[in-house]
Amino acid sequence: MNMMKTLLGGAALSILAGAAFAEDPELLVFDYSGFEDPAFHTKYAEKNGVQPSFAFFGEEDEALQKLVSGFKADVSHVCAGSVKKWEESGIIEPWDTAKITEYSKLDSNLLGSDVAAASAYFIPTDFGSTAIAYNTDEVPAEAVASLEVFKNPEYAGRMTLPDNVDDAYALAYLATGTTDWTTATDEQFEAASAWLREVHPNLRTYWTDPAELAQLMATGEVLISWAWNETYPTLVDEGFPVGFQREATEGSSLWLCGYVNLKDGPGSEDKAYDYINGFLDASNASVLMDAGYGISNTEGLATLGEEALIAGGLEPIDAPILAQLPMSVELREKQSEEFEKIKAGF
Repeated sequence: MNMMKTLLGGAALSILAGAAFAEDPELLVFDYSGFEDPAFHTKYAEKNGVQPSFAFFGEEDEALQKLVSGFKADVSHVCAGSVKKWEESGIIEPWDTAKITEYSKLDSNLLGSDVAAASAYFIPTDFGSTAIAYNTDEVPAEAVASLEVFKNPEYAGRMTLPDNVDDAYALAYLATGTTDWTTATDEQFEAASAWLREVHPNLRTYWTDPAELAQLMATGEVLISWAWNETYPTLVDEGFPVGFQREATEGSSLWLCGYVNLKDGPGSEDKAYDYINGFLDASNASVLMDAGYGISNTEGLATLGEEALIAGGLEPIDAPILAQLPMSVELREKQSEEFEKIKAGF
């Protein structure tokens, strides 16, 4: 996902959080501002006596261009939708999963079919959910029991989808019966596109960031949205009557981000593994959740307790899940091109 879901809006951490800590000259992490927070890297610091060094980017295509142009770092944060493009560019190499201490505890929904592989280009570390947020005062629960609510004329003009191709197509694939987009056929892509095209006239707008969505819902302009999990606790904290339906008949989605191992990094390869092992440690679950993210380590996530997971919109569900796993560059480009046409009314 571009811009790490804009750091989940209000959950962004202080850019200056690590300013007072010594930085390790043997590990450079290329990341979004905020992820240098020392609270995320206590295990690394305990082992190495210093915090990792960081360089920052604002958007993943910008990061890729910088790396292709010769910028050197050791590891980089990236969201799943960009992974294949980065892999094809030749700038990353596989992780040795035998050296990732928590690998066997990673959520299989976030790994796809590659769970047993000896190596992997992308290790998911942090994730969130996308589901139906709705105004519980004006929308009955039964109305959002199906994703077909976005076709319901009763709510026309008072619904919204993200201006984000991955989230939009996750919704459309689920609505048309596809739960694994990594194997999507041309027919499944066409069905999802047709569904989005049918829904388009019912929308008030396509929201671009969580703050905008929260405002749209708080004013009553929007009653129903395909939303990130961050929106739910934000509106609850404001006393807004909001529900978050992750168990629609057709299911809901998980988006995910993680780290890639950059080829020919200038630092220590051993410390690259120290970094990802520290980030995935179960003890990181609470600090990540405080920032709005789930940890991909199921053991760590379980330590938070059911109440905290429900409040954060990340509890286990009994419904289909479309995990936004890496897909082919060709399919992602097709989706992007078609989504732009749909938004323009074509």
